[in-house]
Amino acid sequence: MSYDISAVQGKFFDKVFALPIRVYYEDTDAGGIVYYANYLKFAERARTEYIRALGCTQSEALEEDKCGFTVRHVEIDYKKPAKLDDELIVTCVLGEIKGATAIMHQEVLRGDDLLAVIDVKVAYVNLARLRPVRIPEWLVKIC
Repeated sequence: MSYDISAVQGKFFDKVFALPIRVYYEDTDAGGIVYYANYLKFAERARTEYIRALGCTQSEALEEDKCGFTVRHVEIDYKKPAKLDDELIVTCVLGEIKGATAIMHQEVLRGDDLLAVIDVKVAYVNLARLRPVRIPEWLVKIC
């Protein structure tokens, strides 16, 4: 039997990429509140789907260039808690690209409620040498 379904992919709204995420039991603490570190997981999923929506995958970069993005710095401002069964939107907007680094601004929303603001600086790294390398021009152009 074949199932004709596709994974949740998110969507661009002008330059803002938005990914829907449901809060599951595994995301919460004993009180049904999202555990603080899981906001990082939600943000990572949105950044990955953002890159995929641009027409490239991180697995391609790993195979072809032997390079990948790593988080260099992250700041999170928690505004309100997310809870079990909430339907969230995690946004991703590309900020500055400079050499080997890029800054991504992300927000976690429940409807109109802003739950968290996340600013992530990622570095493009040669995985064999574990050293930053310039983000390829073809990737900069599609961003």
